[in-house]
Amino acid sequence: MKRLLTLCFILTASLEARESLFEDLATVEKINRQINDELPFYYNYSLIGGYFNMPSARMPKEGMYAIGGGTVPPYNFYGMNYQLFDCMELSGNYLSFKGIPAENGKGDQADRIGNIKIGATIPQTRTSFAIGADDFFNTGHFNSQYVVITQQWLAANLEMTLGLGKGRMRGFYGGVSWSPLRNTDLFFLKDVSLIAEYDNNAYKKHDGEHPFGRDQKIPINAGISYIAGDALQLSVSSVRGEKVAASASLKFPLGSTQGFFKKTEDPQKYQSPVDAEPLGVYRKDKAFAEELAYALDTQGLDLYTVYLTPDNRLWLKIINNRYREEKVVRERLQYLLAALTPSNVEVVTVVMEADGIPSQGYTFRREDLERFRLRAIGDFELATLSPLTEATHHPCNSELLFHRKKDIWSFTLKPRILTFFGGADGKFKYSVGVTAAPEGYLFDEVYYKVQAGYAAYSSLANLNSTDFINPSHLINVRTDTLKYYRTSTVSLEKAYIQKSWNCGKGNFFRMATGYFETAYGGVALEALHYPINSCWAIGLESAVEWKREYKGLRFTTKARKVEGHTPEYVHFVGFQYFLDLYYKFKPLDLTFKANIGQFLARDKGVRFEVSRQFSSGLQLALWYTVTNGHDKVNGQTFYDRGFAFVLPLDMFLKKSSRTQLAYAMSIWLRDVGAQAATGKPLYPTLSEERR
Repeated sequence: MKRLLTLCFILTASLEARESLFEDLATVEKINRQINDELPFYYNYSLIGGYFNMPSARMPKEGMYAIGGGTVPPYNFYGMNYQLFDCMELSGNYLSFKGIPAENGKGDQADRIGNIKIGATIPQTRTSFAIGADDFFNTGHFNSQYVVITQQWLAANLEMTLGLGKGRMRGFYGGVSWSPLRNTDLFFLKDVSLIAEYDNNAYKKHDGEHPFGRDQKIPINAGISYIAGDALQLSVSSVRGEKVAASASLKFPLGSTQGFFKKTEDPQKYQSPVDAEPLGVYRKDKAFAEELAYALDTQGLDLYTVYLTPDNRLWLKIINNRYREEKVVRERLQYLLAALTPSNVEVVTVVMEADGIPSQGYTFRREDLERFRLRAIGDFELATLSPLTEATHHPCNSELLFHRKKDIWSFTLKPRILTFFGGADGKFKYSVGVTAAPEGYLFDEVYYKVQAGYAAYSSLANLNSTDFINPSHLINVRTDTLKYYRTSTVSLEKAYIQKSWNCGKGNFFRMATGYFETAYGGVALEALHYPINSCWAIGLESAVEWKREYKGLRFTTKARKVEGHTPEYVHFVGFQYFLDLYYKFKPLDLTFKANIGQFLARDKGVRFEVSRQFSSGLQLALWYTVTNGHDKVNGQTFYDRGFAFVLPLDMFLKKSSRTQLAYAMSIWLRDVGAQAATGKPLYPTLSEERR
């Protein structure tokens, strides 16, 4: 009887504990929902967090990217937004002045605008603070600075903003957003908001304003914004009490996404068969090397060389053509080696190679691999025992068991889009085409690349390559680029060879020669000191560059130079040299770079660049160049600046891939701060391999 009562008591207590656990989990889930709950976030017409014309203090999540466009009479606009950090929002706009001819008489006048906002949110009170600047670079026709505070009241589905600005914004402004159906079950209407704002833009008194945009009946803009699927935003409102404005935008978390598809086509980590049979009579060494090559191939890694020393040490050279992260490569290596390393092999040394450079290595002891296979230690312990090291050369007294030659050539065909901002009227120019590029290795050591391009469609036809409003008075090393990209032309864009060396102790060197790009070819040298696990790197590079003819394969020693508004041709051979400094701030995945030296147009100075890499693999970079070129635009000294991004294409695939789409654009196509390509630089190759 006592046992029965005891059993009943235990069961009752167990049920009560289970019910209590479920209640606790439900409470935790409710608290998490409350913490993460927020009102709908909207972009304004400048594609910065806000209402219609006015900004708020709220910002999107880190890594969020948005593009959009619309009409705000008398302007048409296109824009994009990127949340670089939780605390920093960037956006850029291309603004067209409807009905105002450009100064060169071709199309409407246009302007390029950059906006920035820095701020923070107090989660407990949902109060956001920010400072910001609109049109903080380029012409500054619409420049404003502001401070702003935004408060969310979730219970009332209400958001209010109060700000103070100067510049185009003058004095106080405010905004209010009400989302009355946010808590209903009508999911397609949950993110509908009624919005009104007090617009403090000085339309009547601001110099840069469109002549047809100076009238204002009332300073209140009111309308509605709607978000569909947490991606598409549609907004419509009154503007200045006179016109109706509308916009549409799309957003996606490019920085934090793990891809549109799961990597279902990636192989599983190696598990079986497990074979620790020692090398000898029953397990021939060359048969083992071929077995290892096959197993690595199934993991997406290519084995190129295997050496065995007399004291049973293995040396492997492997190339990773599939995975973007070093930790993924290591993980696959250690699972495979733990399963297949012969019991009489004491040490396995792995050297990873990239672009012909032995970049880094690992040294695994057999006893550590065995303990890892038996789960006596885990990934962290094995990584501690076998850290990333400098690449080593194979032992001199070793026996070659396996050697695979690199591909003599591989072929890629891909689309190409070139874009330019090339005039005082802010006009956007482009060239759309395709490139075909065979590349590979000669004599298993020398890398080569040949690339042909075809311009299928272009807005550059019949376009003068000289800016008559603000001509560049430096040697025209870049402002004549448009002449190289005409419609329906085929050109040999690249044809160069390159040899790189790992000189040991973190020292690397490369030489390259040939046609480096459509406009230049020559000879380049580079040296880099970049030790393993170092946040710092320092390099030296120099190149002699000859300018290519606009058509054909010949070089020329003449380059255009404009005196006043009259072009003349002067003797020119390009010589650029730089001291390169790199620093990687790992906590924020930031890389800082400075190129100090002489640029292509013989101006001297420094090019600063900062880039951020996100968990998705997306990289975003901004650069600013200061030189003594004294380039003048609209009476002010112009310094080259722009942005670039690298998009990993495997986010659109079901398998891992190292293929990337790179894009860069300068705010203005000028000659100041220009650099010519010199082949494949060392630092990006090594940095990506160690990522």
